[in-house]
Amino acid sequence: MKTILQIVLWIVCIFLGYMIYKSVTGPIEFDKVKKERFAEVIQKLKDIRNAQEAYKTVNGRYANDFNSLVAFVDTAKYTITQQRDSSYMEFDKVYQIDMLKEITIIDTLGFVPVKDSIFRNSERYKQMMYVPYGQNNEQFTMKAEIIEKSGYKAPVFEAKVAKSVVLYDQPKDLLARENVQVSVEEVNGTEIKVGSLTEVSTSGNWPPIYDKKGDQ
Repeated sequence: MKTILQIVLWIVCIFLGYMIYKSVTGPIEFDKVKKERFAEVIQKLKDIRNAQEAYKTVNGRYANDFNSLVAFVDTAKYTITQQRDSSYMEFDKVYQIDMLKEITIIDTLGFVPVKDSIFRNSERYKQMMYVPYGQNNEQFTMKAEIIEKSGYKAPVFEAKVAKSVVLYDQPKDLLARENVQVSVEEVNGTEIKVGSLTEVSTSGNWPPIYDKKGDQ
């Protein structure tokens, strides 16, 4: 009985030691995984934002779905223009004399494909709708609208994904803590998103640390 009791005590000690170890290393490992995955998610949201801003430049509004956005990047071109001032003499019927008229002339110099301008030689824009680390090929939720702000109608868009989709395999208690934390150094809230359907903004809700690594 004494031997059995010693074995049981050793097992209990080992279990408690393991639980203490996990309580210390668990949050550290979670934070590492979170930051790695969030960085990839945010990079895709930046790609979506860049593509949407190009779409708005050409069309005056944002794309409401990824099929339209990808097709646009695939085929659209920026118009390269040059603006120059010029002048000419014109007879003024009121004063009955020739008067100098100044005008601005806009010359079209050429066209540049949108995909070359934004994505260079990469075709990653064709996969930008898919959430990194999504368990079942989940896609970002994206929507575009026209809202009224300060007396004028403004196009807006928003793309987002729940943190629980990105961190689906992480401890539930740490995920719950992540969803309610508030910090200037963290992605606050339950979602990672860019843009807004209520404000005229194309900003993301991530902290500057995710921008210091630079866009790919």
